[in-house]
Amino acid sequence: MELDIGMIRGLGTLVVMIAFIGLTLWVFNRRRDRDFAEARLLPFGDDNLPPEVQEPAMRSNGQ
Repeated sequence: MELDIGMIRGLGTLVVMIAFIGLTLWVFNRRRDRDFAEARLLPFGDDNLPPEVQEPAMRSNGQ
């Protein structure tokens, strides 16, 4: 059995397709809803920190 460029490309396409299907099933799995709901709120997690801990809204460029 020879591996020509067409066979290698076909196997590469198959691997990418299997990875895509696996990732899609993982993302849309109902058991992951709670984890993704928590992850959606991560950017807003710093809102409850005291002002001295939070980064300043504007940074000085040193001039």
